[in-house]
Amino acid sequence: MNVVPIDSADTLPIIYERGLFGIYHDWCESFSTYPRSYDLLHADHLFSSIKKRCNLVTLFAEGDRILRPEGKLIVRNNAETIKEVEGMAKSLKWEVRTTYLEDNEGFICFHKTYWRPNATETIKAAIV
Repeated sequence: MNVVPIDSADTLPIIYERGLFGIYHDWCESFSTYPRSYDLLHADHLFSSIKKRCNLVTLFAEGDRILRPEGKLIVRNNAETIKEVEGMAKSLKWEVRTTYLEDNEGFICFHKTYWRPNATETIKAAIV
């Protein structure tokens, strides 16, 4: 599935010519994926263009929601945005697989893991 952001260049006709599926979507809104999730997400300069209009954390959470466990997210963006996205992925205990930075451009691959907490802690305020 190819998703073309509504505020980017219109590349959907090229996608259709190649026999692929595609749609337009505003990434400031949630993405309907029912009943499926995805193994791979690729974002080419999506995060830097979206952060001008929307909350970057919300977009990353949406990516986490539609990506399967053990799935991968590949991001190509400027170095500043790569650092922000890398911090969000690490806070979710995702693995950073590959990083490449050159001329203020970056490429990074994240691997969504099956992370679970090691220990359980009883919240005394919850027990009445």
